[in-house]
Amino acid sequence: MTDTTDRPTGHACVQSYLKTLDNSPGVYRMLDAKGAVLYVGKARNLKKRVSNYANPNGHSARIDRMIRSTASMMFLTTRTETEALLLEQNLIKQLKPKFNVLLRDDKSFPNILVTGNHAYPQIKKHRGAKKEKGSYYGPFASAGAVNRTLTQLQRVFLLRNCTDSVFDSRTRPCLQYQIKRCSAPCVGYISHEDYGTLVKDAERFLQGKSTKVQTELAREMEIASEAMEFERAGALRDRIRALTQVQAGQGINPQGVAEADVIALHMEGGQACVQVFFIRANQNWGNYDYYPRTGSGAGPAEVMEAFIGQFYINREPPPLLLLSDGIEEAELMAGALSDKIGRKVEISVPQRGEKAELVQGALRNARESLARTMAETATQARLLQGLAEAFDLPAPPKRIEVYDNSHIQGANAVGGMIVAGPEGFLKSQYRKFNIKDTSLTPGDDFGMMREVMTRRFSRLLKEDPDRTSGTWPDLLLIDGGQGQVSAVRRIMEEMGVGDIPMVGVAKGEDRDAGKEEFHRTGKPPMALRHNDPVLYFIQRMRDEVHRFAIGAHRAKRSKAVGATPLDDLPGVGAMRKRALLTHFGSAKAVARADLKDLKAVDGISDNLAETIYAFFHEKG
Repeated sequence: MTDTTDRPTGHACVQSYLKTLDNSPGVYRMLDAKGAVLYVGKARNLKKRVSNYANPNGHSARIDRMIRSTASMMFLTTRTETEALLLEQNLIKQLKPKFNVLLRDDKSFPNILVTGNHAYPQIKKHRGAKKEKGSYYGPFASAGAVNRTLTQLQRVFLLRNCTDSVFDSRTRPCLQYQIKRCSAPCVGYISHEDYGTLVKDAERFLQGKSTKVQTELAREMEIASEAMEFERAGALRDRIRALTQVQAGQGINPQGVAEADVIALHMEGGQACVQVFFIRANQNWGNYDYYPRTGSGAGPAEVMEAFIGQFYINREPPPLLLLSDGIEEAELMAGALSDKIGRKVEISVPQRGEKAELVQGALRNARESLARTMAETATQARLLQGLAEAFDLPAPPKRIEVYDNSHIQGANAVGGMIVAGPEGFLKSQYRKFNIKDTSLTPGDDFGMMREVMTRRFSRLLKEDPDRTSGTWPDLLLIDGGQGQVSAVRRIMEEMGVGDIPMVGVAKGEDRDAGKEEFHRTGKPPMALRHNDPVLYFIQRMRDEVHRFAIGAHRAKRSKAVGATPLDDLPGVGAMRKRALLTHFGSAKAVARADLKDLKAVDGISDNLAETIYAFFHEKG
């Protein structure tokens, strides 16, 4: 924490730093009296920028509030302004300052991969680092967009989607061949040369050369018809139809824009929606909307600049960005993005023509998406107000944590926590708790809940004892009746957090939905009227935590079913485990193997073979 005991605050605090600064570019941080970061900014000239803040006049209400809260500042000089820009955006994402615009959703986007490590390439969805050999096409806006495109491509080009191991083990065609989505190269129904042609056609389509592909297919169909090869002609006709359906389904297919991201911003009522369309190979590969935090009143230019800077921190930008709103330092941003990927990136705000139409379409989507979100937010606010009134809370809760356990007679027990608030379900905040206490009686729900609550609030007390980070709940909902509520309340009071309101949700008569009873410490059970929207809201939260806990339990159970003694071998990862299983046939056979046989396995060194041998025989 920064020591601000004897330092002035506000404009006087900012003024006190001027004599220590020079004209270097760099990044500055403004902190409050507790040392929390209020704002991160970059400057071409640090001294000049800070002197602007020292001047008490000419600031917006937002910047004036920020300066008045400033109790100290931190500085880091850089060699260039471009370096300062990149550092600024990284620090904003890391520190999440109150007065900065913040991109809150950092999802990754999937690609299509045509593999390059097999004689008969596979076409599949890929997400993450591009480490696998092959050709990547994307990004697509969602897994759904990729899956639709893959299905269509399989209909048109008949490429396999099975894994290499499945391919190598086939002795007859699978269902994909029967429904005409694969050419069955696994059993030799197509030659290597002909399959290679299909792969090239698919890649040309993904590169935006679909018209040429379609023309060549039409010519092949005509030749087949003239040669009276009617079955082949019919198959080519079906592929042309499928290709036409792919093109029609894409909606937007710009002729003059080969590769670009179209980014449109709409702001209303202090909220913002940014819509991003991915144009690749003259095709629309989907769109995604974001709702950045606007930093307590930033304008369109600042929101757009912050969005671009943070959006492309971990993503590769296309050669062209088409924006609805200009940014103040477009050349600097374009230069930073160009330096990052080693090729030119252009930033443009088009005013006419096809590019402007693309931006207008994205802007219309942003406007409609924000209207829907604002309507949902208003509804959510009414539900939270109703929740406060129903359970006598001092104010509508901003963070509700809902807990449930899942197990089968105590086996593979998992505790689940979901979070809801003014923006609905906050899935990035969900947590699962693998139950670790081996002394619990199987099926002891009270004991499981004690462990979950103890771990959850021990961490909160350690990380945020002053409850200032927004991660403390205003309300706890637990799945259970009076006994569960009393047990959890004792745990909370023992930990010194008994002031947090808690409600137990128990099924009522006949365990029917709609007859729930609500239990609170020191108060009689209560119910809500059958058609109360607050009751439906609570049911949705209970169902969501139930779904999440069951999913975590099933994942743990599946992992346990697939576990082998090889999982605990030191120095043996997935590839070596596969080599051992392939060589010996089973984990039991590996455990019984002689040292000499272990040394004969590909990828297993003499030292590792001795370690494996000792592991099994010393345990015995």
